[in-house]
Amino acid sequence: MKAFPMTRNIGAELTGVHLGDASRDEGLFREIKALLLQYKVLFLRDQVITRAEHVAFASRFGELEDHPVAGSHPDHPGLVLIYRSDKKENYENNYHTDASWREKPPMGCVLRCIECPEVGGDTIWVNMEAAYAHLPEEIKQKISGLRAKHSIEHSFGAVMPIEERIKLAQAYPMVEHPVVRTHPETGNKILYVGSFTTHFSNYHTPENVRFGLDKTPGASLLLNYLLSQASIPEYQVRFRWRPNSVAIWDNRCTQHYAVHDYFPEPRKMERAGIRGDKPF
Repeated sequence: MKAFPMTRNIGAELTGVHLGDASRDEGLFREIKALLLQYKVLFLRDQVITRAEHVAFASRFGELEDHPVAGSHPDHPGLVLIYRSDKKENYENNYHTDASWREKPPMGCVLRCIECPEVGGDTIWVNMEAAYAHLPEEIKQKISGLRAKHSIEHSFGAVMPIEERIKLAQAYPMVEHPVVRTHPETGNKILYVGSFTTHFSNYHTPENVRFGLDKTPGASLLLNYLLSQASIPEYQVRFRWRPNSVAIWDNRCTQHYAVHDYFPEPRKMERAGIRGDKPF
């Protein structure tokens, strides 16, 4: 197995390895996991694997989880089918960390391409450790100790009838995470706000708010500035899909954006999400 870095900050392509083998070989899996911690997202081509092998490999990282809206394959719990073929709208074409609306967001994901357009439908990943590291020192000081709310209601719930949206919000109430989280395995600091983030929960203090303008729009302007860091190309890697291509990413320290430029052509992906821990 060899790893070829794709940018200076994030991403590597692996060759000479089959994920079916890695699903059965603990030593090979450990090598892949170490590379994931180093590069944050790994890409593999020509992975002709079964759904059972897909699930078995992802399960080596930890227990898989379902999605409350997308659901999962009836024979393979935790394998979410992301099939886009008949709608212009898309929930994935924004910078986000998967399911940060959970109290314990996913640790990572293994995504396999089943069918994709000849051109278009790329995915972008972002190194949010680099995004934090390069913030101005005064911003780092300002956001130290800040916490923010994350919600599923204003994203997936927005298109639902109000009764269904309220039920969704009750089933998955808004959660609170640190604006700067610590990676549980590397100890690195991560800027942890994305498209599911709604507002800061402890910003209105005498240190931050002198007048009403410091609170609104002051807090919103700061949040929008932090959100904008994910769009900086120097922190990104962009991947062009082919059938049987696979991406493995560390959801704790990255964001991603699925480019929606292929309608009305189909794009069919299958994703296994791995349960994570509570950000700190």
